[in-house]
Amino acid sequence: YFQFVQQWPPATCIRSTRPCSKHRPLQIFTIHGLWPSNYSKPTMPGNCVGSEFKMDNLSPKLRSKLKISWPDVERSNDTEFWEGEWTKHGTCSEQALNQFQYFQRSDSMWRSHNITEILKNASIVPHPTQTWSYSDIVSPIKKATKRTPLLRCKPDPALPKKSQRAQPNSPPQSQLLHEVVF
Repeated sequence: YFQFVQQWPPATCIRSTRPCSKHRPLQIFTIHGLWPSNYSKPTMPGNCVGSEFKMDNLSPKLRSKLKISWPDVERSNDTEFWEGEWTKHGTCSEQALNQFQYFQRSDSMWRSHNITEILKNASIVPHPTQTWSYSDIVSPIKKATKRTPLLRCKPDPALPKKSQRAQPNSPPQSQLLHEVVF
C-alpha cells in the first residue's frame, strides 16, 4: 500500500531547522510525498534501486500542477524536492508506477482529497486562538475520504515546554497540525 502524506506548510516551516521560503507563505495543505509501505513493516522502504529522476519524464502540464500541489516549502527548489522524493520513495514504487504515473497519481490524489477544502467545509480553518481536538479534525477527513487518517502534530514553539509547566492532571498542550497521512 501507499501512504499519501499532505503537510501544512506553516507548521513545516515553524519547526524546520532550515530557513523556509518567505515568498511562499502557503495556506493550503501540500503534498509531502507518496510513500510505499507494507503492513508487516509499516515504515516505508526508501532509496530503492530504480530509475533516476528525469525532469523530461514530467510533462510541462504536470510540472505546472506540481508547482501548486507539491512545492518545496522549505527551500523553494521544487525540482530538487521532487527528485529527492522520487529517489527516496518513488523508486520503491516502480513495480506499480513509473515516474510520470507516480507524480501524476500524487497530484490527482491531492486534488481529489483536498484536505484544505475538507477542513474548511467543516469550519476548521487556521485561527490564532481557536483549537480543535484530534477527533474534530479526523472526522471530516474520514467522512470525505472514506479512510481514517493519521495526524502528525508538532509542539507549538510559542508555548512553554510541557516539562517546565506541566502540572498533574493538567490538560494537554496544544500542538500544531503538521501532516495528514492516509
